[in-house]
Amino acid sequence: MEIEKKAKKSEEMEGEKEVKRSEPRRGGIRTLPFILANELCDRFASAGFHGNLISYLTQELNMPLVSASNTLTNFGGTSSFTPLIGAIIADSFAGRFWTITVASLIFELGLVSITVSAILPHFRPPPCPTQVNCQEATSSQLWILYISLLLTSVGSGGIRPCVVPFSADQFDMTKTGVASRKWNLFNWYFFSMGLASLSALTIVVYIQDNMGWGWGLGIPSIAMLISIIAFVLGSPLYKTVKPEGSPLVRLAQVIAAAVKKRNKALPEDPKLLYHNWELDAPIALEGMLLHSDQYKWLDKAAIVTEEEARDPSTTPDLWRLATVHRVEELKSIIRMLPIWASGILLITSSSHLHSFVIQQARTMDRHLSPSFQISPASMSIFSVLTMMSGVVLYDRFFVPFARRFTGKPSGITSLQRMGIGFIINIIATVVAALIEMKRKSVAARYHLLDDPKAIIPISVFWLVPQYFLHGVAEIFMSVGHLEFLFEQSPESMRSSATALYCITTAIGNYLGTLLVTLVHKYTGNERNWLPDRNLNRGGLDYYYFLVTVIQLVNLVYYFICAWFYTYKPVAETTERNKEEDLEQTNEHISSYNFKDGEEEEKRGFTKVE
Repeated sequence: MEIEKKAKKSEEMEGEKEVKRSEPRRGGIRTLPFILANELCDRFASAGFHGNLISYLTQELNMPLVSASNTLTNFGGTSSFTPLIGAIIADSFAGRFWTITVASLIFELGLVSITVSAILPHFRPPPCPTQVNCQEATSSQLWILYISLLLTSVGSGGIRPCVVPFSADQFDMTKTGVASRKWNLFNWYFFSMGLASLSALTIVVYIQDNMGWGWGLGIPSIAMLISIIAFVLGSPLYKTVKPEGSPLVRLAQVIAAAVKKRNKALPEDPKLLYHNWELDAPIALEGMLLHSDQYKWLDKAAIVTEEEARDPSTTPDLWRLATVHRVEELKSIIRMLPIWASGILLITSSSHLHSFVIQQARTMDRHLSPSFQISPASMSIFSVLTMMSGVVLYDRFFVPFARRFTGKPSGITSLQRMGIGFIINIIATVVAALIEMKRKSVAARYHLLDDPKAIIPISVFWLVPQYFLHGVAEIFMSVGHLEFLFEQSPESMRSSATALYCITTAIGNYLGTLLVTLVHKYTGNERNWLPDRNLNRGGLDYYYFLVTVIQLVNLVYYFICAWFYTYKPVAETTERNKEEDLEQTNEHISSYNFKDGEEEEKRGFTKVE
């Protein structure tokens, strides 16, 4: 009877293989034009919308600087919290393709709403060119703004956590597969986003400042519509990964099972814990997680009792018994959290810098020629250009150079990359403080401190060094952070891991709002560090030095966490035959590469029984 069952199962597997062979191959490099076209237009729309929004709030809606800056960071925080909801929806039942598509439509609706409000005068207060005693926007006018921002926040919540994992779904992302490629998906993702941001910060911002906000917001709306069309057109080529239920439910099941068996004794041999390759196969396409010795109390969830061992062929109650792989999924998340949290204070300290630097640039000489001057918001192109060129140089020169000394395919680890980014960001903030001191000294020399609309005779290009350093820091910190979360998270939770990256921004933005509010409240009225109207009489340089101290404390915390971090152990799955870097989920799996730390052991494994 058992032999007949095995034979029948073998025939079913062969039938599935034949069906798979007859299906057209999906995924690979040919999908990138459609995915990146979507992302290029999406980021072009986002950058064109967000890049100069501080000017729209202060110049068109007549909001005070601190209030406008807090509105943007609160909006940024909400936009970064919604990806958690989007990730849960994508990983649980909707899948990444449909989550991106629906979320893009919601984002488009938000862009259209704020464009309409910018065109119709009824939705704005009267113009105030002097910026003195201005009539601020009414509550009804602000509600139109808030609804538009909320729609774009919800839309970005479905797009941001899914795009990078969906791109990675098209390729072999095992450690072996990544090492075999001469290019880094994350580096080129950030390069593409930088290209879109660069276009928006030059073209769209110029239109907003010189042709009006109707066109300035309408163009991003059109770009977003094009991105949706491009993404949907590529759907026949995409390789989609079927969602296998909520990852949060699996984590809850492990905790529940561990609590229920808290009084049970762990076996001395970890091999006696519960393993079920067939049950875990759909959530471990790239390899099974191996048992680790950390957080051993969670291992109790995988203890097999006598009652559960009586009938091993039945599917267990996962609220009472979890596999080692699922236990290790939870351990991986717990190990990641301290490193993930180190990004929060970095965002807190830098969340308002973009808004403040735009206001600084507005008071400086921005002329490139006697008849042409650069827009304040367009100064960000120097950071974007640095990031774009730096990503190429990082891949072409830094990685091969570092590889000679470390022997690692990526040159340095993602943790080392993040640490370098933290240090460069601190240097950038100190430089920003010194440049602000220089700007105010020139204003005092020409007796312009009390004129908030005056153009101080100092070139706006004094701001370039800090933009350059922030761009270099992003090459290391931002890319390294995302790469770390993607690599160290369980593969079935990669959308959720990307959402964690976004939540770092959310919490950091909210804490940034609290920091700016407290500084504005407790630094007095006459010499307030962050004044509402006249930045020349403020103490923005003191604020930058305060931010530097916060970043130094965060750097010490990060070094401690990185020193004690343990990389996840994984039994990596590789296939014999690859074509255009594609994986076929249910095809014959030829080998497992068992890797833990520096030791590697390879052995053959045939998936038959």
